Amino acid sequence: MTETFDVLDPVDGAVLGSVPDLSAEAALTALDVAVQGQAAWAATPPRERGEILRRAFEVVTERADEFARTISLEMGKPLAEARGEVAYGAEFLRWFSEEAVRVRGSWLTAPAGGSRLLTVKKPVGPCLFITPWNFPLAMGTRKIGPALAAGCTVLVKPAGATPLTMVKLAEVFAEVGLPDGVLQVITTRSTGEVTSALLADPRLRKISFTGSTPVGKELVRQSADNLQRVSMELGGNAPFLVFADADLDAAVDGAMIAKMRNMGEACTAANRFLVQEEVAEAFTERLAARMGQLRVGRGQDDGVDVGPLIDAAAVESVQSLVADAVAGGARVVVGGEPSGNFFPPTVLADVATDARVSREEIFGPVAPISTFGTEEEAVRFANDTEYGLSAYVWTRDLDRTLRLVEHLDFGMVGVNTGLVSNPAAPFGGVKASGFGREGGFEGIEEYLDTTYVGISAP
Repeated sequence: MTETFDVLDPVDGAVLGSVPDLSAEAALTALDVAVQGQAAWAATPPRERGEILRRAFEVVTERADEFARTISLEMGKPLAEARGEVAYGAEFLRWFSEEAVRVRGSWLTAPAGGSRLLTVKKPVGPCLFITPWNFPLAMGTRKIGPALAAGCTVLVKPAGATPLTMVKLAEVFAEVGLPDGVLQVITTRSTGEVTSALLADPRLRKISFTGSTPVGKELVRQSADNLQRVSMELGGNAPFLVFADADLDAAVDGAMIAKMRNMGEACTAANRFLVQEEVAEAFTERLAARMGQLRVGRGQDDGVDVGPLIDAAAVESVQSLVADAVAGGARVVVGGEPSGNFFPPTVLADVATDARVSREEIFGPVAPISTFGTEEEAVRFANDTEYGLSAYVWTRDLDRTLRLVEHLDFGMVGVNTGLVSNPAAPFGGVKASGFGREGGFEGIEEYLDTTYVGISAP
């Protein structure tokens, strides 16, 4: 009989449900099923694959409140945030339902004549997806959507803290007609053992991971033996640059989105606020006032803006970063003292650019503010990180905007906006933030191989 493990409420540790604790042997059996079903799914007409994704989008949207409650309970985010995730996550299913029928090859005449050059796109084959706890629906649909559209079978290993949402999504796919075995969910507490066994099997042809950079590096190393296709969406340390000519009220609005979306537990979250000296005091006062107004509490309660962090270790990590900054001369403007798994929205002023809170991913509701003098200094501070996922720029100077877009070493740049994530846009980073793109027209290419066929001219 398969053992199970409990899923706990991050507020008080109450048991929300239980899921199978699958072994490496069980995961390999699931891979057997995925391999056996690959040819039939790849041969399924693209329109049919797209229609299944479209139906899944419709059902998830119809049951948005049900999904949002599950997300809020197991992850902790407020219901309003959870509903936003459902809308965002469902959109990947709709987007890639439309892309399923737009996979293109090419037909060219060889430059020297005498032959024709044909290219054909084919699904890469069985895929393994390892998804994080912070967006338990959207980080799954962002991978599942393009893979199913391309004709790949899929194994999903959700985070052990938040598997219930993914189990619910798999039930929706079964309900809307996805053939058995095309999408399988592997829940386990033995993540390392399970993923190592799967990556050691050459029949697995693709892995996509969203999570920390150290774990991503280890997965890339393991994938090397069988040369699996790899997509890595890893850590971030997003700078939020505010120039003196910016609309400060709009910049604060954007900061609240970029910092507090998902309570700061997002790889795209603004991690370092770099503000030009002339407006630093005004920006700090306005941001602190807004952060101080947010209500902290259980995510399912009315009017709550900020729920608990995922666990006690997360609280300890954020508190350590704040303490280090204060020891280095930073000033707590608002917040700063946790209670249980709740960490209040916090603003730190006068933060040294070499403080740990400026170097490491915070993953919590803390906004450290540092200052800069010139544009060149702002770019230097912004790029002074191993990460390169997202950056935010606030300025009304078009020439400066163009210069910054060219000189900032990040995969995504938001200009006068605090939200860059969009299913129709390619999501991904550079440097230690990983490689590969999810979403947009580029997203499905991660799940397609190109076959070239040389044909003698008639």
